[in-house]
Amino acid sequence: MKIRAPAKINLRLRVVGQRKDGYHLIDTIIVPISLYDEIEITAAKKDRTRRTSSEKLKVTCDHPLVPEGRRNLVYRAASLLLRKSGIDIGVRIHIRKRIPVGAGLGGGSSDAAATMVALNRLFHLNFSTKELQRLSLSLGADVPFFIHGRPARARGIGERLAPVAKLPPLWAIVLYPGFAVSTAWVYEKFSLKLTKLTANTSINSLIRTAEGLRKLLVNDLEIVTMARYPQIRLLKSNLIREGAVEALMSGSGSSVFGLFHSRERAKRAFHRLAKMDGPQAFLVRVLD
Repeated sequence: MKIRAPAKINLRLRVVGQRKDGYHLIDTIIVPISLYDEIEITAAKKDRTRRTSSEKLKVTCDHPLVPEGRRNLVYRAASLLLRKSGIDIGVRIHIRKRIPVGAGLGGGSSDAAATMVALNRLFHLNFSTKELQRLSLSLGADVPFFIHGRPARARGIGERLAPVAKLPPLWAIVLYPGFAVSTAWVYEKFSLKLTKLTANTSINSLIRTAEGLRKLLVNDLEIVTMARYPQIRLLKSNLIREGAVEALMSGSGSSVFGLFHSRERAKRAFHRLAKMDGPQAFLVRVLD
């Protein structure tokens, strides 16, 4: 079985507090985009040979920076679901990466979620979406979002999800500068004094106009990441210069995206930006 795992971008990311255990509380709007990893899962036939759990479950990846085996989040996701459902046969999982690593695009979380969804289908486990989301929360706050895979507002540490109503067509250019940023490092350096909260606003009313998008697109983490990596600020400027309505860093970085209401304008800008030395460019649409 093969399944695609989409990347995501954060249209808005506000840091609104911090728990006693150190986790930051956020209020963010997450949307999936048409940039995918591919997960291929193969189930072995039942045999009577005794094998350890690590021998029964194998996880490999075609990207040199992505760990294989037990260190991969996909392994943890598969192991969790197989153990929960009592499946005791060999499973092989291979990840074909296209989503950049450490880019703020949620690739690892999406791969884990896609793996759980695929195993649920492959073995006819009949877990509901809500049950998979509840199980997946132990793997990371972004994983439940990818189980459902639709635009959502996420609060708490990212686990409290509320669907966002149907969005208008939106295109985006994602620029990856070629280096990863540690999410843990960004939150460690972040100070709540750096953020200023704003009143709740209607997402759908803002997203339909250029002026609204400029108000909507805010990322409190930019101040930390850009201070360390000024290249990210330059990528934002390049996107605006080439016609994006607005540009923003996704998550904790390092990727930056620019939004367009017109596919043709996005395509023209993409052809120019793709010729730049250094960053990798992706032309995508926002998935509803």
